[in-house]
Amino acid sequence: MRHTEFRGAGGRRSRVVGCTLVIALGAGVTGCTSDGDPLAAEPYDAADQISFSGSVEAGKQADPDKPLEVVAEDSDGRITDVTAVDASGRHVAGELAADGSRWHSTSPLAAGARYTVRVSTENEDGAPGRKVLTFTTGRPTSTKRLAVTFGPEAGTYGVGQPVTAELNEPVRDRAQRAVVERALKVDSTPAVSGAWHWVDDKKLHYRPKDYWPAHATVRVRSALEGIRVGDRLRGGTSKPLTIRTGDRVIALTDAAAHRLTVHKNGEEIKQIPVTTGKPGFETRNGVKVVLAKEPFVRMRSSTVGIAEGSAESYDLDVHFATRVTWSGEYVHAAPWSVGSQGFANVSHGCVGMSTDNAKWFFDNVRQGDIVEVVNSAGETMEPFGNGFGDWNLDWTKWRAGSALTTDAAQSPQETARLRPTAV
Repeated sequence: MRHTEFRGAGGRRSRVVGCTLVIALGAGVTGCTSDGDPLAAEPYDAADQISFSGSVEAGKQADPDKPLEVVAEDSDGRITDVTAVDASGRHVAGELAADGSRWHSTSPLAAGARYTVRVSTENEDGAPGRKVLTFTTGRPTSTKRLAVTFGPEAGTYGVGQPVTAELNEPVRDRAQRAVVERALKVDSTPAVSGAWHWVDDKKLHYRPKDYWPAHATVRVRSALEGIRVGDRLRGGTSKPLTIRTGDRVIALTDAAAHRLTVHKNGEEIKQIPVTTGKPGFETRNGVKVVLAKEPFVRMRSSTVGIAEGSAESYDLDVHFATRVTWSGEYVHAAPWSVGSQGFANVSHGCVGMSTDNAKWFFDNVRQGDIVEVVNSAGETMEPFGNGFGDWNLDWTKWRAGSALTTDAAQSPQETARLRPTAV
């Protein structure tokens, strides 16, 4: 510590206190000092010179597997803020000690990246300082790259369409899942809160607490590239995705009333008499999402385990079929059961209606729209594996499928800008 005296206006004697600042990556620590001078053109700095040693010696690249540290070694100076961001705009999360003596990164650095670190400080008299430095990280030694494929394809969908993320490598460890999840960014306009849910070791789904807003734009991207996920596994490149939502279309089928009611943007626009699954073949209850629209489908009972030649066997040419499960549940034209539509449930699980009504429904819904069934004796639509039953999990259970649920209080990914927080 050095004390510098000078005379300001009126001959008043003042003292400026310098602060020693250490920037370290792993074992590399080098100190340097700076005297503040309010008469100089440059503002007070925490350090006039920052040099690196150890893993980040001059001319060498930093080890991305080691944390970034900023330390104020002089008790008369303190760190007030640190930001570290790479050339692609990814911020490094970090924690700042309550006394301003130390900041350290809490999220991993990317390999093969160039970082800019901005350190704000103040001395014992409150004089501010600022230091900006840059460094690069080396190439990873890992042999595997974790790539992410987002779905669905770019386009316009209904408000029930979840976003999916398929990984090319399994991720089982919860801490590693948290690294992946923090790097998968979903932004919507209008903004809504949402969360990822791990379906299995290689698949995640993202949905808001409620349905997406109508006419929203949803942008999805991965910030995993170069980030260490686990031993010999780092994030690879991934293609971003933009989708949009159309009108809010919800088709509510009351199996007990034998009626399907279509709402568009909160207004009822059509009621359709229908038939649903008869005893032993009950239609699933719950929320389903339109998966596809198929103008013509040949439906055979053998594909769902009904033996040919039995009393329940069938082989039908079906038109205007709107698929809601992968196992074969549709909303479709059923001209053979028009006499029962609106009065009785006689199907093998599908929602049947007249050909004219099926064509209207087919023409007025899109992939991602909601088809909900109530008052059926059937089981509830499963959340995963047979389509998109994601909305059948309440928000608490959905959030429980996130690797970030337990550390949400410390998760900087919850904020728009990752910056140090006091501990």
